[in-house]
Amino acid sequence: MNLIVRPDFALEAAHAGPVAGVDEVGRGPMAGPVVAAAVIFLDPLRIPNGIADSKVLAKAERERLDAEIRAVAMVGVGAASVDEIDRINILQATFKAMQRAVARLPTQPAMVLVDGDRTPRFDCCAMPVVRGDARSLSIAAASIVAKVTRDHLMERLASRYPDYGWESNAGYCTAFHRGAVDRHGLTRHHRRSFAPVRAAHALELESRLRFLL
Repeated sequence: MNLIVRPDFALEAAHAGPVAGVDEVGRGPMAGPVVAAAVIFLDPLRIPNGIADSKVLAKAERERLDAEIRAVAMVGVGAASVDEIDRINILQATFKAMQRAVARLPTQPAMVLVDGDRTPRFDCCAMPVVRGDARSLSIAAASIVAKVTRDHLMERLASRYPDYGWESNAGYCTAFHRGAVDRHGLTRHHRRSFAPVRAAHALELESRLRFLL
């Protein structure tokens, strides 16, 4: 049985002023935007219990924690669209989503802790934190908010595009999703710059060309 690693507040406490944790969700899917969140806990005594990397939490636990985090923390959410992902690549689109999340915080942080090994440019100091969602409570909280936000968005899209299973696969490249693309074609929410989508798009163009000939 794997134990869930619980992050702490040590990285935040080491810096003066408001410290924001930032994380993203949605770099890997073949459909949908990438979403980032920024979270500032101003009172370490009011941090909800149970915060951890969103990937190791059950959906019901993420939903509960998302509501509790928003009740006690400053939260900003940003996204980058499929068009932006295809135009500037997924890394740069992720950076844009992170910048937008921080810009939407009600207070400018003095320091931003970013999950990963690099950071985008902010109007304040920033520090990358490898495996940050397992080390920093603020980053882990941001991972939860970003995950819940993106899942809800993909569930809404699933109601308009019911053939792709986005309410359960969130746009990731599952066997069901790939099969749905083969059966029903691509939507405007599929990332043309991603290899599986690019291959399906090429087949679509080839099929149309054959029809015209």
